[in-house]
Amino acid sequence: MDVFEALATRRSLRGFRPDPVPRASLERILSAAARAPSGSNIQPWRVRVTQGAEKARLSAEVRAAHDAGATVKRDYEYYPTIWREPYLARRRKVGWGLYALAGVARGDAAAGHAQRARNFDFFGAPVGLFFTIDRDLNQGSWLDYGMFLQSIMLAARGLGLDSCAQAAWCDHHDVVRRVLGLADDQALVCGMSLGFADPDEPTNRLETERAPLADFVTFGPEA
Repeated sequence: MDVFEALATRRSLRGFRPDPVPRASLERILSAAARAPSGSNIQPWRVRVTQGAEKARLSAEVRAAHDAGATVKRDYEYYPTIWREPYLARRRKVGWGLYALAGVARGDAAAGHAQRARNFDFFGAPVGLFFTIDRDLNQGSWLDYGMFLQSIMLAARGLGLDSCAQAAWCDHHDVVRRVLGLADDQALVCGMSLGFADPDEPTNRLETERAPLADFVTFGPEA
């Protein structure tokens, strides 16, 4: 598919088939994504791939921590510390839409907890990716990192794969660090599930909206 189709069809899916992803496909995706731009070409990304028994062990340990409520302070603040509009309304709309498809009623804390726990099973995906960055790098490198992550997800679409970038893992970066042997000088940016979409997963029907150009673009007088 061309880049416009990849952009249009990239979605955060929450249901994958167990079909394995060939090592050659992973290498092709990551090699292509490594062409993402970075300031002075410093390429600040590091990737840890997990599959099979190791991935299953990680899932079990993080799910146990999740069930026990044993979160830790994230390596960085992903979301605003104080929510305001228009961001609050957007967050609520996508959250309520996802939970409705998952059959989670508003106020059902137990069902919400169980749905969130699916993050830690990689939503059934056969491949888990974890992304870290040197702690002493600054905001510019984090901007570069976002372009790298987007490149991975678009390259995956080019091979007929889907993905879900997951900040939820950051609440348990201590367990992720221990199981995967990540160095302490690396901050966990996020995890990612990667695989083939499960067409029978209800939450995969979620369609998120995007604001019209008029809401975020200002054209100059000669544009």
